[in-house]
Amino acid sequence: MSEILSGKVVAITGAASGIGLACARMAVAEGATVFLVDWAKDQLDALCAELGASAHAVVVDLTSPESVAGMLPQILAKAGHLDIFHANAGSYVAGDVSDGDPDAWDRMLALNINGVFRSVQAVLPHMIERKTGDIIVTTSVAGHEPIQWEPIYSASKHAVQVFVHTLRRQVIKHGLRVGAVAPGPVRTALLDDWPKDRLERAIASGSLIEPREVAEAVLFMVSRPRNVTIRDLVILPQAQDV
Repeated sequence: MSEILSGKVVAITGAASGIGLACARMAVAEGATVFLVDWAKDQLDALCAELGASAHAVVVDLTSPESVAGMLPQILAKAGHLDIFHANAGSYVAGDVSDGDPDAWDRMLALNINGVFRSVQAVLPHMIERKTGDIIVTTSVAGHEPIQWEPIYSASKHAVQVFVHTLRRQVIKHGLRVGAVAPGPVRTALLDDWPKDRLERAIASGSLIEPREVAEAVLFMVSRPRNVTIRDLVILPQAQDV
């Protein structure tokens, strides 16, 4: 590794698994001090022990305003500042609206939308005061296209895409960069909700990408010269026809 993030402090939500964990591994390998933000304390502790002294656990429930409010103070107490915040945590619900579970929708929307809004807002004053910083949000190709079999999930990602675009315009004057990484289907636990036959077809046809491939895209985004912003980076498996 080239250690292009040497000296940087990075915080990643949803870092106990999937895309978040892949991004945390890559950031550590590239020389950053990394804060893995998630609610799964035991899993975080085990991962930080594996990743080494540059990795730190921050236990946060992103659906709790009080818990989110305590996130940045924990980071600053150990690192003194924050350079890159990656709002990555999210969940997934698919299926027809007619027979869906509105309570499951509410839980997903609380994390996918409000969890992103609140966690990003929590770090903004610090970055604005420092006149520098990067905010990356994991959205989805579903935030660019209405995906028929996941209408509520698609709606949540459309909302976050609008947030990214408007926030970016607000904070340009403070020297901050805001961008969205929007993957197609990624081989993570979020796909456990997919019908078994659909998942098997996707694997067989090469229609999934790996978490590490998304992490490489995020690294590209945050390592550009400061005069360059990657506003949206859509990553699709070659077989996806969206």
